[in-house]
Amino acid sequence: MHLEVTHETRYDYAAPVTLAHHLAHLQPLHDEFQQLHAFDLAIAPAPDHQREGRDVLGNVEHHFSLARPHQRLNVTALSRVSVRPRFGALRAAASPPWDAVAARLRYVARAPFEPAAGFTMPSPYVPRLAPLRDYAAASFTPGRALAEAALELMQRVHADFSYESRSTEVDTPLAEVWARRCGVCQDFAHLMAGAMRMLGLPVRYVSGYLLTQAPEGGATLLGADASHAWVQAWCPGTPGVPPDAAGGAWLDLDPTNNVVPGAGHVRVAVGRDFGDVTPLRGVIRGGGRHTLTVGVVTRALDDATAVGNASC
Repeated sequence: MHLEVTHETRYDYAAPVTLAHHLAHLQPLHDEFQQLHAFDLAIAPAPDHQREGRDVLGNVEHHFSLARPHQRLNVTALSRVSVRPRFGALRAAASPPWDAVAARLRYVARAPFEPAAGFTMPSPYVPRLAPLRDYAAASFTPGRALAEAALELMQRVHADFSYESRSTEVDTPLAEVWARRCGVCQDFAHLMAGAMRMLGLPVRYVSGYLLTQAPEGGATLLGADASHAWVQAWCPGTPGVPPDAAGGAWLDLDPTNNVVPGAGHVRVAVGRDFGDVTPLRGVIRGGGRHTLTVGVVTRALDDATAVGNASC
């Protein structure tokens, strides 16, 4: 599936901003199953300083600073990617028992460290929440296959929580989402991550995009044509879950839409929660009150358009 994503962010400030430093996670990942053919980041006004780097998880970061007064900031990211389904051969029932996987991650003095263990810990947007333990335990019965239980939990989150656009803010506490039983894709991802982490299982938060109508068919997807979020559950030894560049076996699960992401999901960055992979954030001096406008358009391309004039 060849896709083009245009992601535009605009800040309008009530007063001039005299100094600004920003960090963007807007460039899609590039690997065996998702090839990045082109990426362009247009910033207006033009930054005085700009650099590109990678964080410890391999996400591309763009840092830029503006030292001239401005009352509007426009950041437009244009990406062209080709995406292949990764989990077509998934055999969830052949996954190892979840409790055995959790046991191997418990701390033992002088034992080898498993990097995935870092994603069992609470994080700023996904604190430990006691009710989530019992909620997860209904699917993760003793000895059950890890991927099979994770798929059922995804289905339950989708069924038990209502998707309501603009029903929450970025900083809405997870406990409030749990109590209200509604939210947006970010909340669904945080809920599922929190539930599995309460059982000692690693889960990563994924930011990205998706098409309104998945190429695999089915119902119209929620959260489409906008920034989207889902999770990755660590499923070592599971047939059909290919290892990534670091050797980890992460199974993508989209609880907002109750699907295993295929060729219609574009991965941008992975982290512990939204705070690690915020599309655009920063610190400014001045500005007063501001208005934020975000627009995302995702469209399918033909083969020639997708790879033409490729540059990254």
